[in-house]
Amino acid sequence: QVQLVESGGGLVQAGGSLRLSCAATGSIFGLNTMAWYRQAPGKQRELVAAITSGSRTNYADSVKGRFTISRDNAKTTVYLQMSSLKSEDTAVYYCNTVRQLRSTGTYIPLGAWGQGTLVTVSS
Repeated sequence: QVQLVESGGGLVQAGGSLRLSCAATGSIFGLNTMAWYRQAPGKQRELVAAITSGSRTNYADSVKGRFTISRDNAKTTVYLQMSSLKSEDTAVYYCNTVRQLRSTGTYIPLGAWGQGTLVTVSS
């Protein structure tokens, strides 16, 4: 079972940047597709970005061109670099291991959710 600890959130002005980190334990980290999700107040959790073990990436349309997901397998850590932040990016951000369904492309979270890290963007 992979355990995940998110960090790096905070308060930032619109247009600013933040980098989130997700430290994972588990010897099979390098084999897993990892993803960042977010949940805004009153909304469902949504996928933000995903990265395969081979570092192929996928992004939600709402963050394309502004967010970058990356991973360091040696450090078993996944990052989310967020730039040009908007007020609508305000949310609790979570990471998880995921599996992508070949039939639909949908990502299925596999692990237990961590505590997340809160990002607040002030306008």
